[in-house]
Amino acid sequence: MKRVINNRKPLILVTNDDGYQAKGIVSLIEAMRELGDVVVFAPELHQSGMSSAISTSQPLRSRIYRQEEGLTAYMCTGTPVDCVKLALNKFMDRKPDLLVSGINHGSNAGISVIYSGTMGAAIEGCIFDVPSFGVSLCEYAHDADFTHACKVALRVAKTILDKGLPKGICLNVNVPQGETKGIKITSQTHGKWVNEYFQSTDGNGRDVFWITGNFENWEEDNENTDEWALANGYAAVVPVRIDMTAHDLIPELKKWEF
Repeated sequence: MKRVINNRKPLILVTNDDGYQAKGIVSLIEAMRELGDVVVFAPELHQSGMSSAISTSQPLRSRIYRQEEGLTAYMCTGTPVDCVKLALNKFMDRKPDLLVSGINHGSNAGISVIYSGTMGAAIEGCIFDVPSFGVSLCEYAHDADFTHACKVALRVAKTILDKGLPKGICLNVNVPQGETKGIKITSQTHGKWVNEYFQSTDGNGRDVFWITGNFENWEEDNENTDEWALANGYAAVVPVRIDMTAHDLIPELKKWEF
């Protein structure tokens, strides 16, 4: 059933990939309530690393877990993108003025943007032409302090509500631990994850593999990248385009004989 929200205030959709009980989203909800009415649509379970995955073989279920003046919060059995799709298609009576995904427990800088469920949700909002951004704190502890990340999220949210975003663009916001020196607009760091699996054995002596690894930074000295900004105490904001076409290569490809 659709819930009618006071149309005189900005309407903000909040989601994440760590699940509706994660401290990051709990902190973000309270921050966004300073700006307008909030609808939360978040995964029931941890969905990190789901990128833009959707559920195709199982039906989705949702229920309200919190309802107050200016706030309606749902949990959903699906992925972060499922949450956004379901909220916008079935549960909101008008398009939100802003979508905020997070606050993620852990960095989504560099190449991690393509794996991130946090950013998958923000990109999905962008596809629906909703001004959207994902925000992540570079700290994986479940009880991390999100105070400064919330301050950054508020500054970014206020600016987007004031200025908007170009069609087809969302923002990837990453925040270092502790108080930041400021917000730096950057590019995505070139690099990749290496040593990605730890091998061990189960109780029957069979091999099992656990995701792990470390980021191999190919441009450590580039002050215009998100990883440099984070390492030097700045929050990093990277504009992300949903059109993945390599437009500059099209003229060359047209010369090829396939």
